[in-house]
Parts: sequence; C-alpha cells; structure tokens
Amino acid sequence: MIVQTVGFKVFSSILVLTSITLVQNVYSSRVLEMNDRFLEVKDEGNWFIMFYAPWCGHCKRLEPIWLLVAQALHNTDIRVGRIDCTRYKGVVSEFGLRAYPTILFIKGNEGRYNFDGERSTEELVHFAKRMVRPPVQEVTDSSDIEMLKQSQKHFFMFIGDSKGHFWDLYYDLAKQFQPHSYFYITSENKGKQHFLFGEAPTVVVFKEDQHYPFNAKEWDMDVNASLTRWVNTERFNTFVKVTRSNIHQVFETNKYLVLAIVEESKRPRVPLDHSQFLKMVESVIVQNRDRFHRDFQFGWIGSPEFANAITLSEVPVPSLIIFNSTTRHHHFPDEQPYELTPESITIFLEAVRNQSVKTYGGSGFFIQVYRMYYETKTSLVNIWTGNPAVACVLFGLPMIFLLLIIYSTCCTDIMDASEEDEDDDENHEKKD
Repeated sequence: MIVQTVGFKVFSSILVLTSITLVQNVYSSRVLEMNDRFLEVKDEGNWFIMFYAPWCGHCKRLEPIWLLVAQALHNTDIRVGRIDCTRYKGVVSEFGLRAYPTILFIKGNEGRYNFDGERSTEELVHFAKRMVRPPVQEVTDSSDIEMLKQSQKHFFMFIGDSKGHFWDLYYDLAKQFQPHSYFYITSENKGKQHFLFGEAPTVVVFKEDQHYPFNAKEWDMDVNASLTRWVNTERFNTFVKVTRSNIHQVFETNKYLVLAIVEESKRPRVPLDHSQFLKMVESVIVQNRDRFHRDFQFGWIGSPEFANAITLSEVPVPSLIIFNSTTRHHHFPDEQPYELTPESITIFLEAVRNQSVKTYGGSGFFIQVYRMYYETKTSLVNIWTGNPAVACVLFGLPMIFLLLIIYSTCCTDIMDASEEDEDDDENHEKKD
C-alpha cells in the first residue's frame, strides 16, 4: 500500500512537471526567434519585437512576461518576436539600439514606435493592440461611448466634423501620442449626450470617471501650441505611478513633478502608513485641480533608491519632494513627513510656484560631477551587496595585476641599482 502511494505521488509529480514543460513550450513557440533576415520582412505587417542581450538581467526578468504577451496576442495579426542583438549586429545598426531590452512596435512602412511604459503583461498587450489600430477611430453609436468609459477609463474624444485646421491638428497629435493614449471622434449630437462642453469642434479628455474639455484661453498661447501641450499633459492620470520606464515621458509635460515617495514591496504592496500618506498627497490635487493642475503633475514612487538617484541623497520614506524637470532642481518642504497636512502641502506648492523656497540640485558643472560620483558609488555598492563574489573578481583581479606591475617595477629598479653599485665598487678597487 505504501509502495503504491509513493508510486502514485511520483507519477503525479512527473505528470505535473510534464504539463508545466508542455505549457512553457506552447508559450515559447509563440515567440518568434528572429535573425538578421528580419531586416528583409520588417516592413511587412505588424511586428512586436523585443531586442535583447543574453547577459542582460532586465531582459531575463522580461522573458516570462514576453511569453505571456505572445500568448495574449496569438490570435491577432500582430507577430511577437525577439532578436538576440549580440549575434546580429546588422539589426543593432539598422534600429540604432543603445540599450537592452528595447521593445519596438513596427507598423509596416508607417513607422516604429518605442514602448517605454511599465513592463507588465497588461501594459504591453494594451500598447500593441492600441498601435495596430488607426490613430483616430470614429464612434457612431452612443452606446459605444458609454462602453469606452467603462472599459478604457482614459481617452481623448474629438467632437465635431473631421475637417478644418482644428481636426488636422488633432489627427497629427493622435499619430504622435498614439503610443500613450486612445483617440476617437464622434459627432456633435452624440458628444452632447455624454460630455459637457462649449462650442464644437472641441476635444475632451475622459479619465478617472470625469471628463475635461479643452480650453485654449487657459494657456495664453495659440491653438496649435495650446492643444499640443494640453494633450501632452492630459495623457497622464492626476496621480500617476512614476517608474524608471515612464519618468522621461512625465518630464516631457514640463510641469513641476510632485512626488510622494513610499516603499513598495515586491508583491507589490504599500504599508498602511505609506498608503495613508499617498491618499493625503493625492487629496491635495483632487480638491485643488483647477488651482494646481496646469503647473504641477502629481505622482508617487515605490522605490526609495529611485528617488535617491533623482535627489542624489538618502531620502526617508515616506516623504515628499517637488522636482523641476526643466532645470533639474528639486525642493523639500520644511515640515517633517509625519507633520505634513493637505494645508501645509498647499502652502508648499504655492511657494514653489512663486520660487520662494530653497532649491537643491540643478544641472551645473559641479552638480554633474557629483552626480557621476554618486552614481558610480551607488553602482559599486549595489554590485558588492548584490554579489560579493562577482565584486571580488571584478575589482580584485585589476588590483592584483596592478600590484604585480608595481612589484615588478620596484624589484627591477632595486636589482638595477644593486648591479650599478657593484660596478662602482669594482671600478673603485681597480683605481686604488
């Protein structure tokens, strides 16, 4: 009986392992392994390609996610593949690759679009499905607009006829910002059923269960520049999570970046007191949107190390900083984090906007030098704490070679000096 039980358990384990292997093989078979012949077919159809290097740690972490992306897009006309850039240098040259992994959506002859969002299965799949569509989609049924509100949560809607300068500008912006948001058009009659606005044609953005119409008068500039800046800033949520992937996009809003810094676990999960801090900071922009939204973009960071790299200092958590993406200066409130309230944060924002608070950082020469020193020091510490053995090999071997060179040089000098001394002694004896 015991033998049968043990045998059954072994059989079950083998069956489970076999099933996992088969599933992995099914997933991996849906990721096309490309080579340099990809350059001949890159303009044919829609491609979603990960350019990677086998030694890259970020690439290895992305690998299981990429398998799931291929599975999710299997029944579409989007072909998901990957290319080992260490083997095919022609591909690297053709696409001008500088970092790994690089994720590109190649839309035939229409263009190449870089993915720089959060590297999650959901975000990657949404990006690919958005890019395969036309830049602007027409919505003719009122029920479809209601469905968009429920499913997409964030999109731009042009209300009016598809003609004239304002429409042409909107369409060009849709092509430019298609990697970041959805763009639609509907008639004035359909638009009035779902949105409040002035005169048509106009554009509204729907996000966080609210809609906000475009108002050129608020920007003190011509329609072209104001609509461009408005779309660029409104493509982000009111309180966005800032990561290494999207921070450069957030910087392009040219606003002050208000960052609440907390520590997020790997699950991910935010501690209760940190979560309450986030809600308190978010309440400031929610209750004062009209007052601060134009000049400030609110967000939060779940990694203190990421915040340290911005401020070049050890930032406590939770805490609050304001970063000027144009001048690279940052500001700290006078209060300690546990002393902050919505009222004190509001006063702090006004002081930053009036430039009446102390500034740190910047882009001067000495700051750049210190930034290089700080980043180098941080990298070395991370290597040592992450893998001491590798650190010993990486830094120990050069030190050993350097010591050998110094030793051999010194010994040679000593031996040469000894020989010269002996020759001098012999010559001295002969003279005597």
